[in-house]
Amino acid sequence: MQARFLFRPDRASENIRIGLAVWLALFFLVSFSGAAHAQQRDVPQSRVQIQLSFAPVVQKSAPAVTNIFAKRVVRTGAEPPLFSDPMMQRFFGENFGGQFMPRERVQNTLGSGVLVRADGIVVTNNHVIENTTGIRVVLSDRREFDAKVLLSDPHTDLAVLKIDTGGEKLPVLEFGDSDAAQVGDIVLAIGNPFGVGQTVTSGIVSATARTQGGVSDYQFFIQTDAAINPGNSGGALVGVDGKLIGVNTAIFSRSGGSIGIGFAIPSNMVKQVVESAFAGGAVVRPWLGASGQGVTQDISQGLGLARPAGVLISNVYPGGPADQAGLTVGDVILKVDDREIADPESLRYRIATAKVGGTVKIEIWRNGAPATLPMQLKSAPEIPPRNLVKLSGNHPLTGITIANLSPAYAEELGLSPGLTGVIITEMPRRSPAVQIGLQPGDILLSIGQDKIQLTEDVVRLTRTARDVWEIRIRRGDEVLSVRVGA
Repeated sequence: MQARFLFRPDRASENIRIGLAVWLALFFLVSFSGAAHAQQRDVPQSRVQIQLSFAPVVQKSAPAVTNIFAKRVVRTGAEPPLFSDPMMQRFFGENFGGQFMPRERVQNTLGSGVLVRADGIVVTNNHVIENTTGIRVVLSDRREFDAKVLLSDPHTDLAVLKIDTGGEKLPVLEFGDSDAAQVGDIVLAIGNPFGVGQTVTSGIVSATARTQGGVSDYQFFIQTDAAINPGNSGGALVGVDGKLIGVNTAIFSRSGGSIGIGFAIPSNMVKQVVESAFAGGAVVRPWLGASGQGVTQDISQGLGLARPAGVLISNVYPGGPADQAGLTVGDVILKVDDREIADPESLRYRIATAKVGGTVKIEIWRNGAPATLPMQLKSAPEIPPRNLVKLSGNHPLTGITIANLSPAYAEELGLSPGLTGVIITEMPRRSPAVQIGLQPGDILLSIGQDKIQLTEDVVRLTRTARDVWEIRIRRGDEVLSVRVGA
């Protein structure tokens, strides 16, 4: 509800008291507003300013926010485990239980999008259009266009669409600098919640650099209390200057509705993905060539740091950018280009939003003292080549597809670029590997006493018959062993 101050000439003394109270309140607000900074943020100075509206910002921004409708084919039902048992299939045939196969149905999806180029370029969330057909973009003036996908990036949960405007220039939202957003800034969320139509909600930036959202591989979000609901995904988070500072992507909720904890992908990441759509159609990100862990209270005390902050490096890839810059195991990365690093997620984000071929300044803590290293960034190499192989023969791994892990392929799969070895990429639903508990994403370490480094090793080792197959794998942070008779 908007505050209103009423002054009546026949009640002068009361008006004086009210006026004095108002000016005292404004005085204290101004006193605690802090020093001026690069982007001036002022509290209201008069009654007229208190009654200001966000309508001009909405009128500028809303025409560039779209609705997105699509169709997704989903599978319903599940096959009883009995019918996938190899023994039952041996007696009754591979089609045994076919009548219980999952059925498919068409599901309508909805979301929002943002026009970022006047020639019809729309950015939205990848989960809005993933595995869909017949994508339809509806403008704020109710015109509808078919859209094609230029780029989809599951790692950031972003997608870039193109609609044919017939040469017409459409209204767009200009990118703002998401790094300039501060906690307490007023923001507007614009989208299509629950399919009711374009809706605008307001709130503040609740947190920046939130790294615990858990909705994409790059955990680095702007958190806001502006109401975001299902259907808002892909919509705009706008500052009071009318510029895009984020793309709304997820909410924290126990009921499915907004409880004031929403997350937006920062505009600096969005801008990089949009640029990638016109620079080869694939996202090529810089590679650090090192990994590590967050600094805890105990670690910070042991290293002589004033507080827990940064990333303690535990692995440096030989010949990578970090290695060439002189980073070593035991160093703590505190800042990248003067931006503080709180944990591995924020480090990954800062590197990912830099330019391939560019140079960043890394501030580290080494042997009880600070140091600065210039680091030239490059893309992750695919060495060794992935060399996808589908295994055949009479052994527990028959039918699965494996590949060599390289920094580039690990990055593509959303894994730590420091991982090496042979990874399971696919396996048939009824393969023996499923029956013994293996999963896509498992890294094969050894068969028997023989270590595995490349796909050629697996092919060679599975050609020899064995009475007992002992297979060691890495799954996440665990090393597991599987023993199975021939």
